[in-house]
Amino acid sequence: MPELPEVETVRRGVDEAFRGGHIRTVEVYNPRAVRRHATGIADFQTSLTGLQVTGSGRRGKFMWLTLAEPIEGAAALPSDRALVCHLGMSGQLHVVTDGREAHKHLRARIGFADERELWFIDQRTFGYWDLAELDGAVPKTMAHIAPDVFEAEFDAAAAAERLLRRTIEVKKALLDQTWISGVGNIYADEALWRARLRGRRSGDSLSKRKALELLGHVKDVLTESLAVGGTSFDELYVDARGEAGYFARELAVYGRAGQPCKRCGTPIKREVIGDRSAHYCPKCQR
Repeated sequence: MPELPEVETVRRGVDEAFRGGHIRTVEVYNPRAVRRHATGIADFQTSLTGLQVTGSGRRGKFMWLTLAEPIEGAAALPSDRALVCHLGMSGQLHVVTDGREAHKHLRARIGFADERELWFIDQRTFGYWDLAELDGAVPKTMAHIAPDVFEAEFDAAAAAERLLRRTIEVKKALLDQTWISGVGNIYADEALWRARLRGRRSGDSLSKRKALELLGHVKDVLTESLAVGGTSFDELYVDARGEAGYFARELAVYGRAGQPCKRCGTPIKREVIGDRSAHYCPKCQR
């Protein structure tokens, strides 16, 4: 599943292409693509048509385009709605500028007044689009999602204190989007390796210093991945221009079971924590 660096990379590409654009047409080809929109496909299409994209945002693994009614000859009204996108396991947003044949996994698309299109491609159909009202700068449907490490609202000290009260494994805690968002399997494993922590350690077994160190490594690894467009293992993750990310070559443990640790040379091991795979160095992460 795309994590924060991948979603942010996609958001930047879509924002650059369509900020200020006017939505002319909306087509939905698979009902699962808008399953969160309670009033159905027809209302979804009608509600979006004619709106102007005024900006974009992201929280954790969710991104959105802010929307408003355009006013002829003047700036659009302040945004009060957002097109929320969750990419799921295999969702992609493509900026299409030519008349190419529709992709076989195209689930929905938006046509803009300048003839360009935004395609939502999703092989496994776990992703979705939804139309939500804004609560300040964040869609109301994001209220249960915690700020991520790049947001001004994120308080590392408070987050560390919450981690120290958790009795579950640290790996499972990092995947809980209600206290820190944007982290999934890949970057949890990488941050734990950098912190020399085994994912099976319970949160309440850590010192506050170690908890803060771990959160610092989370931010560092996310920053480094974002700088190279995220992590691509196959064609399921590409950016808005269809290009892969390059952080896979920098991974220290994730997906490297049996290969030598980049720090000590010990073979990396894989285990299962909370039904999710976890990769670690048995020497560095005791």
